[in-house]
Amino acid sequence: MKKLIIFLAVIITILAINKEEKVIIPKEAIRFRVIANSDKEEDQTLKKKVVTNLNQEIRKLTFLDTSLENSRKNIKNTIPEFSKIVKETLEKNQSKETFTIDYGMNYFPEKEYKGIVYEEGEYESLVITLGNGLGENFWCVLFPPLCLLDTEEEQENVEYTSFVKEVIDKYF
Repeated sequence: MKKLIIFLAVIITILAINKEEKVIIPKEAIRFRVIANSDKEEDQTLKKKVVTNLNQEIRKLTFLDTSLENSRKNIKNTIPEFSKIVKETLEKNQSKETFTIDYGMNYFPEKEYKGIVYEEGEYESLVITLGNGLGENFWCVLFPPLCLLDTEEEQENVEYTSFVKEVIDKYF
């Protein structure tokens, strides 16, 4: 009986350690957003391709940035590369869509992410708008580096498993 209690205590401890932590965006943050032209499937697909192709530059930014001021400087210096990547992505996909890139204070609608609601408002951000910018968007945080480069659609299709839970389910 004592072994069972110890085993259960270990299992509960492991489960508590593996519990998902909530991500809270600090006030001094720089957000990133790519807004699709519309919610049509082809516009959403194009948005995802743009985000995917920007992935390497975003990772460089989040790796290099150790302070808010450095982040601001690095983002401003990277805008021409972002522009080049977006243009190449549109051309490669035979899209005649226009785009804008704006760094500064930009509007963000209310957003819920990992159980936390972020209020709508003006936030320091880098925003890429494709076409009319009337579609769903991808967003993350460049500083501090919280860009996981996942979209909500992809998150909904992910199934998380726990080895410990599988063992408990199998034997108890």
